[in-house]
Amino acid sequence: MIRSFLTVSTGTLASRLLGFARDSLIAALLGTGAVADAFLAAFQLVNVVRRLLSEGALNAALVPAWLRVRDRDDETAAAAFAGRVLGTVCAALVAISIGIAVLMPLIITVIAPGFLGSGTLDLAVQNARLMLPYLAFAGPVTVLMGLLNAQGRFALTAFSPLLFNIALIAAIAALLLWHADAALAGWMLAATVGIAGLLQLLMLLSQRSARLATPLRVSFDKEMRAFFAKAIPGMIASSGPQWLIVAGAIIASATPSAVSWLYFANRLVELPLGIVGVAMGTVLVPELTRAVGSGDHVAVAHAESRALELATGLAVPATFGLIVLADPIVRLLFEHGAFSADDSAATAQALVSLALGLPAHVLIKALSPAFYGRSDTMTPLRAIANGFVVTVVLALLLGHVFGASGIAASIAAGAWSSALSLLRKGTSEFGFSVDASARTRLPRIVLAASAMGALLWLTRGLVPAETHGFIKFVALGVQIATGIVVYGLLLQILGAASWREAVNALKRPA
Repeated sequence: MIRSFLTVSTGTLASRLLGFARDSLIAALLGTGAVADAFLAAFQLVNVVRRLLSEGALNAALVPAWLRVRDRDDETAAAAFAGRVLGTVCAALVAISIGIAVLMPLIITVIAPGFLGSGTLDLAVQNARLMLPYLAFAGPVTVLMGLLNAQGRFALTAFSPLLFNIALIAAIAALLLWHADAALAGWMLAATVGIAGLLQLLMLLSQRSARLATPLRVSFDKEMRAFFAKAIPGMIASSGPQWLIVAGAIIASATPSAVSWLYFANRLVELPLGIVGVAMGTVLVPELTRAVGSGDHVAVAHAESRALELATGLAVPATFGLIVLADPIVRLLFEHGAFSADDSAATAQALVSLALGLPAHVLIKALSPAFYGRSDTMTPLRAIANGFVVTVVLALLLGHVFGASGIAASIAAGAWSSALSLLRKGTSEFGFSVDASARTRLPRIVLAASAMGALLWLTRGLVPAETHGFIKFVALGVQIATGIVVYGLLLQILGAASWREAVNALKRPA
């Protein structure tokens, strides 16, 4: 399981790093203001679709259903089931895309009501319509990735999303060299989003993964209706962090540039969240489905315990790092071109608040598979809905007083509300199986992460704020690398991890 986790995490890390390069270039190309807010509001809609369909979300419903059909019948029946899912998803998304295109002004008004009555609304609608072809490609991509994951083939699904960012980076680089007008650049970049989705689909089809879903059919029979009744709640719940960001962006749209500040701050939070969260959704769901289906309580406890250790071990130190180093990281990554020092300061403040919710987001990703493995997709959905309401209510109050940073704090509070709701429900229904090893390691992991955070805090002033360029890049890199090394040593010293055992385990045949 950990070997698969590392495969998915490595692919996600590479994709997130390319995402940083992409967003840094977007900041340089568009800056902040009306054009940037319009593009990023539309792009936020695409990101919601990506979370709904991809990055492990559809895994929550497709993998358990496919495994049940295969185990009950055979590979041929499972392929026929997958063919009906793929055909139905494709047909439904074409129809949905047409409907969204017609209703786009209303949709943008809902997700960014602050744009109403301004030219920003028209720009956002135009950008969002240009991005719509991505929706048609994302559906089949997600189904094919889910089928590969169900068979334990994680490498291709982990690395294929890199094409999305590579295509956008190439387009942005060309626009920067061309010195394109900001509005025109936004339109052309929006059109590239659909092309990026097509490239990802072609990559999967080139590996003949489509044979896992044959024959291709559109079906709304009883079995498909039952599948989608479980899939849709799971897909919405799995994209929970993005829904909370959307809730914050709705409130932030009334404040100029606030949508952009929140977007760029959230991109930094999504790096550790993606590494842990996507891997959790991709690897843990099939693992728990098999364990729960076979009644193997030891295997269930082992999977849940290791997942919680990995989630805590990555999320807590990342939280401390983002809080302490928020300002230098934001300035290094985004303060170029049209992105000003004031934008950096506002984005860093939002990042500090958002980072407080990172452990909660990761906890949701670690707890939700326990429900998905039991074919329960409604409980995670209710938890996310609860967090959404908390986010909106608090954002209306705190956003008025503290601006973007207050809205970011509301998003963090909403995440914690969802996580605690899942924890309470799971404990009362079936009890989360945390073994003795995890109960010993978890406090030590938190202690090691706290010590690392203290070290970063004490050394944060060693690099002068006015340092720029390559020197600042190297200094920040050394500071982060030192923190990671110290954290790893503390895990070993405190007995929270044995690196020798971990390496030996990874060397064993699968």
